[in-house]
Amino acid sequence: MKILAFTDIHGSLSALRRIEKKTKSQNPDLLVCAGDVTIFERGIIGILRRLNKLNKKIVMIHGNHEYDKTFVKLAKMFKNIIFIHKNYFVQDNVMFLGYGGGGFALVDKEFEKIAITKFKQLIKNNQDKKVILVTHAPPYKTRLDKLMQGHCGNKSIRNFVERNKIDLLICGHLHENFGNEDKIGKTKVINPGLFGKILIL
Repeated sequence: MKILAFTDIHGSLSALRRIEKKTKSQNPDLLVCAGDVTIFERGIIGILRRLNKLNKKIVMIHGNHEYDKTFVKLAKMFKNIIFIHKNYFVQDNVMFLGYGGGGFALVDKEFEKIAITKFKQLIKNNQDKKVILVTHAPPYKTRLDKLMQGHCGNKSIRNFVERNKIDLLICGHLHENFGNEDKIGKTKVINPGLFGKILIL
């Protein structure tokens, strides 16, 4: 499967144009967005309409600049927008798990609850599939959460990745780390940045 992943475009027209161009030239099977498509939801309908017109399924979560309830409502308006916060989506041999929002906490009890009650069972029931976890917050202690003052990512997400079979983690939030990649055990972790990155599974 070929994926075009992106994050944190924050309403940037140049970023949208780059995403559109890459979609046409690379012809991915689907797109994945790790949140923050807007600045506090400004122009969100226009942005989602433009993404929807790419005629590719777009698996999305919200970032800290959007509300999950807004996406639940708008995903019903656009056939290609698939909102997976606290949920999942399966295409071919790949299962996507999503958890949006946040980005500032070292520990996320709500994520831990969903991970134990839902995500863990989904992984167990889909052992024949590759698993992609999409979060807005980066996992703790990687190249994706390191700033001048040290690591500031999420320990709950890292612990879940360490204990479960996750093939790929796509995240965002920290603009300073756009394009960075790392590994947690066998799991590849990536912040694809606002201009998007092609990933082959």
